[in-house]
Amino acid sequence: MRARNIKPTAMRELVLEVLSRQTAAIGLPELEEHFEKADRTTLYRTLKTFEEKKLIHKIDDGTGTVKYALCSETCECEPDDLHVHFLCKKCEKTYCLYNIPVPTINLPPGFQLDGVNMVVNGICSNCRT
Repeated sequence: MRARNIKPTAMRELVLEVLSRQTAAIGLPELEEHFEKADRTTLYRTLKTFEEKKLIHKIDDGTGTVKYALCSETCECEPDDLHVHFLCKKCEKTYCLYNIPVPTINLPPGFQLDGVNMVVNGICSNCRT
């Protein structure tokens, strides 16, 4: 958190600990299960702060629930840092595939690229076994 200029609080440290243990992106409802007594607003504000400081990124995988995943240490959440997300149709987990960059998008003159959301669907390696 200090590397991203985020003031550590007890809640922020707990949320970061939960996020760092995840192998797939996690939605707010799943995160809330780890914090039975926490105020939902506090949890949401923590995620918003983490996102603004580029500690996590938000994923819209088409399931209707926004999911969150930790950014890599070098990520600045810029178009060059974009990567593919994989949604398993069986377990419904969303994985960041950092080694697969989003293809270059050449927009017409006058258009500005602010982000790309690329989600591929299939069956993850855990569900295939």
